Amino acid sequence: MKRSDLTEKLLDIKREKGWSWKYICDKIGGYSEVLIVGAIMGQMKLTKPQAANAGELFGLSKAEAAMLNEVPMRGTATPMPPTDPLIYRFYEMVMVNGPAWKALIEEEFGDGIMSAIDFDMAIERVANPKGDRVKITMSGKFLPYKYYGASGNVPDYGFKEE
Repeated sequence: MKRSDLTEKLLDIKREKGWSWKYICDKIGGYSEVLIVGAIMGQMKLTKPQAANAGELFGLSKAEAAMLNEVPMRGTATPMPPTDPLIYRFYEMVMVNGPAWKALIEEEFGDGIMSAIDFDMAIERVANPKGDRVKITMSGKFLPYKYYGASGNVPDYGFKEE
């Protein structure tokens, strides 16, 4: 069985049972809803105990539950540029705002990146009389670039110019 086949099986069971993502995440436990749903969608990895919980919840074979504990080939589920309108809007946000985000982050932290591995994300609904709002909070560790072969008093890692 391929990971994409397992994802489709899990989504079919979710539909048949009428389960919400919140219900599934509560039963699997241990991580944020974004990460658990990402694992069900084939983009993240569950721990062995979580994979066992998912296996019990969904009635999976040992091999299927074990697959949820394997490192997936991330990023392959969405074509680029994305065609789904909601996902495309995130892509559009990065294309339009990415250069400004980069400039602001580099000014504050120096030469480096925001980790998408040492990373947290939360999604909230915020009531608003003009229409409810989606609030996404992302927090990633700043990782400075390493300057290979640095010597003397030149720093090895990215730094903020004063």
